[in-house]
Amino acid sequence: MSSHRGPDLPYSVVAGVTPCGPNWLVASAKQAGSTFAPEPPKLYDTFLEVLSERPSFAVIVINVPIGYLDTPESGARKCDMQARSLLGRRGASVHNAPSRSVLSGEVPLSESGLDAVTATIFPKYQEVAEEMSPYRQRVVYEGHPELSFYQLHKDTPLKRSKKIEAGREERREVLEEKIRGAERFLDNPMPGVPQKHLFDAFALVWTARRVHGHAALRIPKEPEWDSEGLRMEIVY
Repeated sequence: MSSHRGPDLPYSVVAGVTPCGPNWLVASAKQAGSTFAPEPPKLYDTFLEVLSERPSFAVIVINVPIGYLDTPESGARKCDMQARSLLGRRGASVHNAPSRSVLSGEVPLSESGLDAVTATIFPKYQEVAEEMSPYRQRVVYEGHPELSFYQLHKDTPLKRSKKIEAGREERREVLEEKIRGAERFLDNPMPGVPQKHLFDAFALVWTARRVHGHAALRIPKEPEWDSEGLRMEIVY
């Protein structure tokens, strides 16, 4: 897993990215040696804006699929199945990625069999897919917040859903223990941004740090490639 720095900067910037309504929520942090300093989270209108940020992000971990199987008949991606298995009860939050034929419109969304959550954020999948190429995978990695929390929580799935207060508190405690300075942003939600989205973005930026430091794990261990040469894997 490679990374790069800006030409003259003494640090790199890594980012965790998650869909947030019509926008993209980005939690970023400056990384220099063992120093990891979270920055104020930001909303971006498009994924292309995230890619075009300057200084550019050395690593982006994003909560949408990157590689796709060709048709609905292909079944589920191995990374989605293995993530669910690893997460136990929390695995219900890992939804099957649509197939590329659904993504392209060849198969109508109404006939795709996608769950309601995936159907709602489907345009975000299309937006990322339009920008992705094997070259981009040097910087952009697929992640999942629950897998990030699994790693943050000593390779143990969290007990509660982020939809309830106890689940959000559980996530806050894990993040504040691992990411110094995160509490400044977790305690001051942005207008129009659900707190659970902030928690997701900060969990993903932690994984971006691990990718940057060559410490991240990937599932499956031996990645699959799709028909466009993209790796179908999730990092955590």
